[in-house]
This record gives sequence, structure tokens and C-alpha cells, in this order.
Amino acid sequence: MNILGTRIDNISLRDCLIRISEALAKGGEMRIVTANPELIYRAQNNRELLKILESADMVLPDGIGVVWAAKQLGQSLKERVTGIDLTIKILEEGDRREWRIFMLGAKPGIAEKAVIKQSEEYPGIIFGAHHGYFTKDEEPSVVDKIKCFKPDILLVGLGAPKQEIWNYRNEGIAKVRIGVGGTIDILAGQVQRASKFFQEHHLEWLYRLLKEPSRISRQRILPLYVMKVLQTKYFN
Repeated sequence: MNILGTRIDNISLRDCLIRISEALAKGGEMRIVTANPELIYRAQNNRELLKILESADMVLPDGIGVVWAAKQLGQSLKERVTGIDLTIKILEEGDRREWRIFMLGAKPGIAEKAVIKQSEEYPGIIFGAHHGYFTKDEEPSVVDKIKCFKPDILLVGLGAPKQEIWNYRNEGIAKVRIGVGGTIDILAGQVQRASKFFQEHHLEWLYRLLKEPSRISRQRILPLYVMKVLQTKYFN
């Protein structure tokens, strides 16, 4: 389906994991985008970003704002598929299948902390990691490190749209490349995920804002996104 010009795949979390597993089993390659309202809104006026989203193998509805927009535009999404939810399912499946998973992102030391923590929970996975605060000059060595690791899954947490651009430009670096936002911070225990109450009432965005008031500058886009969706609904 289409939301403000961005293709969104109407796929469940379970089916998404099946497609990833099948791609790995067949030796294929996938690039996955987790599209939240901010990314969708920005893509309207950014041809390069829109091209990157359109060419992805899967564009997932990351957040209740995407599900809401689909409903407003007369479409029905099966469910939201967030970066953190998908990552947890990948870890569970990867533990059984002994996947190689590399985490790229977060501040120095955080990705390594996430590896230690998740290795205890999922001993069947072989992990690799590097922080996301590398310079342009350091990038080639980071790419070489990832290539040498030969990951089945590359979790890139550089923030949107940087992570989407980075994954697009680094084809062949891993079998499956996924932009996961702040997921690595959560896996490291650096940031607590919202409680079940906030999750079940679709208020994780509010929880993050309360915990990180600095996010207000990013979330200013949300009212603009809502207005654009409603404008499209009633006037287009």
C-alpha cells in the first residue's frame, strides 16, 4: 500500500521473519526498512530517500502512526512491525539456527555491551559489534570489519534516515541489512523499553518523549504528518 508516496508492505511480524529465514536459507540478500511517520514524511520531499525506500525488499510499518494513516486512507494493515519487535524475533530464531548477527550503532561501548547481554540470553548466536560514531575516514575500516565477520544479519542503528542511506550504499556487506533505530540501546539495557501499558495503548512514542525530552525536536514532525494524512484523505 501507499502512504504519502511511500510504499508500505502489508506483512505480519511472523511472515516477515519467515521471509528473512527463507532468504538466508537460499543464500539471498535483503534490505529492510522500518518506516516510521518521520521517515515517511521526510521522503515526500527527498527524491533520493524515496528511491531508497522504494528499492528496499521490505518496507515495514514501524509504529501505530503508520497503522493509523493506513486506516485513514481506507487501507488496513495486518499489524505494526517495529524494529525492536522484529529484532527480538530475529534473536530468538537466530539462537536456534546459529546465525551470525552484527550490531552497528549507538555510542562507543554500547553495542559491545549489548553483545555481552544478548550472548547470555541467546548463546547460539555469534555476535559482532561496532559503535555508530565513526568518521567518514574511519568508515572503510568499519565496512571491512563487518565484511570479515560475514554476518547473516546486520542490525544498523544509526538513526533515520542515515541508517537507510547507509544500508542502501553498502550492498553485499551482509545477507540481511535492517535499520533498527535505537534498538541497540535497548538491547544493551541502556534504555528501558516502554512498559506493557504503553505498548498495548500504542503510547511508546509518549514514553520515549517523557524519558528523552530532547526528542521533541524530532517529534514536531508528527503534527505535520497527521495534517498531511488528513489532507490526503479529504482533499486528494
